Amino acid sequence: MKVSSGGQYYALFIQEEAPSLYRGLPQQLFTVFLGFLLLFIILLLIGRPWRHRDGARVYINAIRRMSKGDFSVSIAKSEQIPQFGELAASINDMAAELSQLEQMRQTFISNVSHEIQSPLTSIRGFAKALQHEGIDDEQRNHYASIIENESTRLSKLSDNLLKLTTLEARDEPIRLKPLRLDQQVRSMILACEPLWMDKNINMDVNLDEEVTIYGDDELLSQVWMNILANSMKFTPEGGTVSVEVKQTAGGASVSITDTGIGISEGDLPHIFERFFKADKSRNGKLGGSGLGLSIVKRIVDMHNGTVTANSKADEGTTITVLLPSGPPPIQPPPQPQPKQK
Repeated sequence: MKVSSGGQYYALFIQEEAPSLYRGLPQQLFTVFLGFLLLFIILLLIGRPWRHRDGARVYINAIRRMSKGDFSVSIAKSEQIPQFGELAASINDMAAELSQLEQMRQTFISNVSHEIQSPLTSIRGFAKALQHEGIDDEQRNHYASIIENESTRLSKLSDNLLKLTTLEARDEPIRLKPLRLDQQVRSMILACEPLWMDKNINMDVNLDEEVTIYGDDELLSQVWMNILANSMKFTPEGGTVSVEVKQTAGGASVSITDTGIGISEGDLPHIFERFFKADKSRNGKLGGSGLGLSIVKRIVDMHNGTVTANSKADEGTTITVLLPSGPPPIQPPPQPQPKQK
């Protein structure tokens, strides 16, 4: 991808790790693909009688096209060999899955390109403005502040991309340990104090005591920080953010409600998608990278929990996270008692 800045052109290469890239593909598809390779070898070894049959050639050509990145392959029923109908269906399914994956990859690259280009364009424009003679100190400080903010935005984008890619590429199970959820959420609220103090936001906090689950302390801290920061960002000055932590029969629930701008009914189902930003947040003052809630969902999924959102435009939003209590710690086997004489 080519990115311009200051009249110069740079090449930006984006590579997603293989485990993350193929995470959405069912495991059996890879088994089928290995079967394709074996079939291809067998067809070559069988000899001329098979190789020159039109049906066999259709299967071989389909596999060759897929190996070269052409996922528009589809073997019609009229071209299938009766004995290999199931194989043809598997080839078609594999092609459809890979085509969808390729589309996701292209969309991801396009979104990253847009998110990077936007702050770069702003930085370049205001850097040129600083070079003009005759601007006063107030304007100069204003332009420098915008450049600083856009640089911070670019840094956060890079950081969130790294976090999300790392989480999606993570195959090993998370390390669960006993965690006082009420204490953790309280500490995250205090960590966000500069945000709600700056906008004079009223914090309405209702935490059950001794709410204990098994979870990853560092990952769950990121969940509460992202949700709280979002709520405070979209809540107007003097508004309210309510936080509730409750012990449930199967674990715990955390609900964070704001009196912000809300989310439209059409946007609500998409807010946990990567790079998605509701229309009302698409401005320089409130806009983010659209990755924060994607990170939230990934971490909650890793804990076998659920995250949902309820919202009405111009009324506010509630994000609710349900987490299971988790398994009890594994007890060491009992030690044999010494025999008494």
